[in-house]
Amino acid sequence: MNHQLVLSDYIVFAIYFVIVAGYGYYIYNKKRKASTDTKDFFLAEGSLTWWAIGASLIASNISAEQFIGMSGSGFKMGLAISTYEWMAAATLLVVAIFFLPIYLKNKIYTMPQFLSQRYNGTVATIMAVFWLLLYVFVNLTSILYLGALAVSTISGFSFTACMIGLAVFAIIITLGGMKVIGFTDVIQVFFLILGGLATTYLALNLVSHHFGGAVGETATNTLNGMWDGLGLLRQKAPEHFHMIFDKSNENYKDLPGLAVLIGGMWIVNLNYWGCNQYITQRALGADLKTARNGLLFAGFLKLLMPIIVVLPGIATYVLWKNGMFQEDMQAVVDGVKQVKPDRAYPILLNLLPAGLKGLSFAALTAAIVASLAGKANSIATIFTLDIYKKHFKKDAGEAEQVNVGRIAIVVSCIIAAVVAPALGNLDQAFQFIQEYTGFISPGVFAIFIMGFFWKRTTSAAALVGAALAIPLSVALMFIFPDLPFINRMGWVFVIIVALMVIVSLMDPKSKDNPKALEIDAGMFKLAPGFAVGAIIICGILTALYTIFW
Repeated sequence: MNHQLVLSDYIVFAIYFVIVAGYGYYIYNKKRKASTDTKDFFLAEGSLTWWAIGASLIASNISAEQFIGMSGSGFKMGLAISTYEWMAAATLLVVAIFFLPIYLKNKIYTMPQFLSQRYNGTVATIMAVFWLLLYVFVNLTSILYLGALAVSTISGFSFTACMIGLAVFAIIITLGGMKVIGFTDVIQVFFLILGGLATTYLALNLVSHHFGGAVGETATNTLNGMWDGLGLLRQKAPEHFHMIFDKSNENYKDLPGLAVLIGGMWIVNLNYWGCNQYITQRALGADLKTARNGLLFAGFLKLLMPIIVVLPGIATYVLWKNGMFQEDMQAVVDGVKQVKPDRAYPILLNLLPAGLKGLSFAALTAAIVASLAGKANSIATIFTLDIYKKHFKKDAGEAEQVNVGRIAIVVSCIIAAVVAPALGNLDQAFQFIQEYTGFISPGVFAIFIMGFFWKRTTSAAALVGAALAIPLSVALMFIFPDLPFINRMGWVFVIIVALMVIVSLMDPKSKDNPKALEIDAGMFKLAPGFAVGAIIICGILTALYTIFW
């Protein structure tokens, strides 16, 4: 198997790099205000269009954890792992309709700022520290590890060199501020989708060829081979095309049946897309109409993602089951050879012809760098605005805050690069990220949703939610070791909400809570175009779950 890039691959990758870097430099110089203005640097206030917001959301969300991790889960579980993508499309609609109006009306720019306004500074600081630790030691670290692993596998360069290269590339983009990230993400998404589709195209044609399907030199025959390959996947691995698992399925613990539709999966998604600085930051600098249309656009792109990140994993599984990639899919762990699902996607990339391999390499790099940049910018935003300015130097000027943010970006990437190699023993990295993020997700979502929609929720109740999220999650994990982590998140959420209600009702002052948000029905009124788009997305999701139930 070819683990080297050739001249044509380097040319394609160089074109990608020059386009992204050049456009980023152009955007940076177009409005130099970003070098001294905090709202411009951290939020690109008023600058991002709906298509830039939508593309940036996807570019920041789709990274090595999807390309490598979700493809690996596709190898092991099948299409069911797509629920993270397809349910996210529905979640984006909920966030656009109900969450964004609240944030924008109250001029919320960071998630800790919301907690401070709605509750108090203690709640905000506790959660800011939680988010920083999570973003640096779980998210940023795992993205860098998986990205370096994939790039190393494809290019033949050492893991360390790839890790340093990705971190430096991401730092360069991030130092230009959110405006540079947002607009360069449009280009990143273009390469991401184009290169991702090329890999899916190869995988399906490879399946068709392996089983004697129609693969020829003409475009028509090649397309026939792709469709044949898709049909063969369903024929050769029918168990990999069910969205809802029953309890007899070995993967039920990871995706527990109907909970992915009506249970804990909503907590996963609503917390990620609605209460997450890393994501909401893209929309908080825009007006409501622009922000909503950006999330709608992201929802449509989400429907496409399983084609790019899950189908290749299923194709690799079918080929592996029928004798291909036997050695390539294995790794020695503690002296024993084991199948490593996360190797599925890099294996396919190494089969691409020259030039096309460079395109897919650029797509993967685009996804990794965009996510690293977005995560690093969010770390800088929270640290600067919610930690440094509030607790270290309250009179810090605009230029100083931007400089502190840039230092935070560099430091967080260095920490991630030091910690990343420790993740080398992971089996399915995507599941690792979801499970460990899930230790705080129920508490965060409970605090936000109660703060939004129940006026009597008090600061003391929010502190209870913040303090108990991790202990409750750990306790349930040990008491009920067979409880799927998605269901565990659901139970933790229910317990925390119940405790928050009790604590709030015990405070007689909660009846006239001065920090309660003012909400009226007019805030949630939808434009006709958005409503039509939302109905289309819901219709497509209904069809997909009906077909692949």
